[in-house]
Amino acid sequence: MRSILFGAFAALAATAPAFAQSSAPERESNVIVYGEDPCPRSSDEEIVVCARRPEEERYRIPRELRERRDRHSAVSMNARAEALDEAQRDTRPGSCSVVGSGGQSGCAQQMLREWHAERRARRSQ
Repeated sequence: MRSILFGAFAALAATAPAFAQSSAPERESNVIVYGEDPCPRSSDEEIVVCARRPEEERYRIPRELRERRDRHSAVSMNARAEALDEAQRDTRPGSCSVVGSGGQSGCAQQMLREWHAERRARRSQ
């Protein structure tokens, strides 16, 4: 009796993957619908999964992108450019160092940059 049941289960298990693969749709579509818009119907070849959002979200940037917070989002592009400028300043002409081209001429420019930075800091307080 056990051998008959074992043989039946083995035959069923052998045909199950072929049956599951042949009946599964080939495509799956994820669609976002807004307001009262109808969701597209699924067919034998395609499964359609719908997510419904409010009508006022239709023409807006998606919330996932709109509220993204990363380490660069709080820093303006101007501040990032200034930080890169400052990091490379010693290797470029106009630096205030004894090494490199135009070393001495950059000291006045460095004093002016520091003065402007102090002035901006005082204004922001």
